[in-house]
Amino acid sequence: MNAARLIGTVCGVGYLRPAPGTWGSLAALPLAWVLHTIGGFPLLAIATLAVFFGGLWATRVMTEGQDNHDPSEIVIDEVAGQFTALWAISYPAWTYGIDITALWPGWIAGFLLFRLFDITKPGPVGWADRRNDAMGVMLDDVIAGMFAGVGVLILAGISHGVLGL
Repeated sequence: MNAARLIGTVCGVGYLRPAPGTWGSLAALPLAWVLHTIGGFPLLAIATLAVFFGGLWATRVMTEGQDNHDPSEIVIDEVAGQFTALWAISYPAWTYGIDITALWPGWIAGFLLFRLFDITKPGPVGWADRRNDAMGVMLDDVIAGMFAGVGVLILAGISHGVLGL
């Protein structure tokens, strides 16, 4: 397996069936936990950027000369998007010295919301996906991750009575 395929499929996770995108998102969770545990939010943020740009390269290489710009085995985009969604719990945990596992509802909400936005592709998520290029493959998941992160923050605000709802 060449380097692009190793990165693009997240060490073969993209070949799991059914729903390889969901498997890719699930694979991101323990990776995010390890990164946050080792280096807090800064390391997760740096890793997100590295995954994004590494995924962009791998996707370009894997789809070169093909009609399909987003084959299902490419799941590095899900890792980038899931990492982005988890910024909503990593940053406050790091800032306030909270054990990130104590924010377990945020992990669940971040995962479910990310999958929802990645699958339904509302607004700018769909726009990015319709680019039909490697940047679109990566960008639609990062935007879905941003939407999911905002959703996690809103749900946390409601849960903790901050929003007064």
